[in-house]
Amino acid sequence: MLLETQFVQCPYCWSEIEIVLDPSDESSEFVEDCFVCCRPIHFHKFTEFDGTMQLQAIHEDEAYD
Repeated sequence: MLLETQFVQCPYCWSEIEIVLDPSDESSEFVEDCFVCCRPIHFHKFTEFDGTMQLQAIHEDEAYD
C-alpha cells in the first residue's frame, strides 16, 4: 500500500503541516492536532470526479456548521 503526503495550512496558526493519507480511502473525515500549535484540525478527504484527491482542513468551529 502506497501512502500519499499532502501539505496543508493549519487554520489556527497558519503553519504548513504534512499529512500522510491512504489513497485507497475515497472519502473520509478525521481529526489531527496541529504539530505546531496542538489545536485540533478537522480534515475532510474526498476524491474529485477526475480522480484527484482533495484534502480540506477546517477550524473546529466550522466543522459542525
